[in-house]
Amino acid sequence: MESSKYERTLAAVAVAAAAFGSTAVWYFNPSEVHFFPVCPLYAMTGFACPGCGLTRGFHALFHGDIGNALHFNALLPVWTLIFGYVFVSLLLLAVRGKGLPMWPTMPRFLWTFMIVLLTFGVVRNIPAYPFSFLFP
Repeated sequence: MESSKYERTLAAVAVAAAAFGSTAVWYFNPSEVHFFPVCPLYAMTGFACPGCGLTRGFHALFHGDIGNALHFNALLPVWTLIFGYVFVSLLLLAVRGKGLPMWPTMPRFLWTFMIVLLTFGVVRNIPAYPFSFLFP
């Protein structure tokens, strides 16, 4: 099914926004500048959510520092796969009017991913070895 002009335009705007955001994360070191959003859960409680460290992790990944990127968030490869897939799908939707099948929005994937995120969020906050390595 061919998408509408509105969907293609919206996809193009999303691709541009993702490219702009990725460029900002590549250029500015989130550890040194303070205009990137702070995790509200961490700010209020001191607990790291499953997404804590992603901005610093992507900055390190964009600069080829894979070890440091994984230190900031061990789920970074999973997030990279999901973000990359959605980015390519939106790009294809904007260019040719048809994106990739959206498995990241399927209920089975979402439930599994939510369980992984919940488990990771709990485990990374256990203040004992070896779990303390997961804290960003």
